Amino acid sequence: MARKKVTVVGAGNVGATTAHWLAAAELADIVLTDIVEGIPQGKSLDLYEATPIIGSNVHVTGTNDYEATANSDLVVITAGLARKPGMSRDDLLKKNYDVIAATVKQVVAHSPNSILILVTNPLDAMAQAAFKLSGFSRNRVIGMAGVLDSARFAAFIAEELKVSVENVQAFVLGGHGDTMVPLPRFTTVAGIPITELLDAAEIERLVQRTRDGGAEIVKYLKTGSAYYAPSAAVVEMAEAILKDKKKILPCAAYLQGEYGIDGLFVGVPCKLGARGIEDVIEVRLSESERAALQKSAAAVRELVAAIGL
Repeated sequence: MARKKVTVVGAGNVGATTAHWLAAAELADIVLTDIVEGIPQGKSLDLYEATPIIGSNVHVTGTNDYEATANSDLVVITAGLARKPGMSRDDLLKKNYDVIAATVKQVVAHSPNSILILVTNPLDAMAQAAFKLSGFSRNRVIGMAGVLDSARFAAFIAEELKVSVENVQAFVLGGHGDTMVPLPRFTTVAGIPITELLDAAEIERLVQRTRDGGAEIVKYLKTGSAYYAPSAAVVEMAEAILKDKKKILPCAAYLQGEYGIDGLFVGVPCKLGARGIEDVIEVRLSESERAALQKSAAAVRELVAAIGL
């Protein structure tokens, strides 16, 4: 059986670390591509030279063009600009839309049967752009956000309760950003809802820290943003798809009436398998949870409108 092939677009911190986790997990042959000459070639060669040490039989290639990416099973798009001082969110939105448009055109031409995982921010709007531009069915365009947000929530809960992170199952819905919707009543520690283990004020503090998770890291780094956890989140999704695990993970998915939202990418629990999103899992929300999700969707809709989608 031929090995699977994954292309990672963008060889910056998130892209290169995604390639690193993919190689370590021996999931697929990897092509790392970037517009900057030499960077994907150098990083991929370095990573390939590590494979004998970690015992991973995968090939890692770096390139500046899309020929080498042909017939990828999965394409992870991390390319895009980080927000610079003085740049408005709309400026960033339009610049990254242009990057996504150029990337998707190449991906469709070279890997028409691939599944796309979007990581570029603003995440939900960029996933919407890739979906519209690619013409792919909705199960084949997925945004990575919920896995990361849930992991942050889980890490903070484990730290607070001094329990294993493996015991914590966190549940976060909504757009990736200030309006994300962590759901404490569906968040458990060894099956016990955290509402039984923490009081409302403690939960609210952890929810807020989760919302600010990216900003907290940016504040420390000063010149960059998170990349270990975001790239690990991508690889959890990639593994579920490449191994046809039917694993339920929170992902940005194009909704068509689920949760009362239509025609928009929003974070919801999805079953991931060989066909990408194989099912959107709908849970019954309380009035306040539903209102929070609608508010989150409205924030995404604003971004989508700003790029004319």
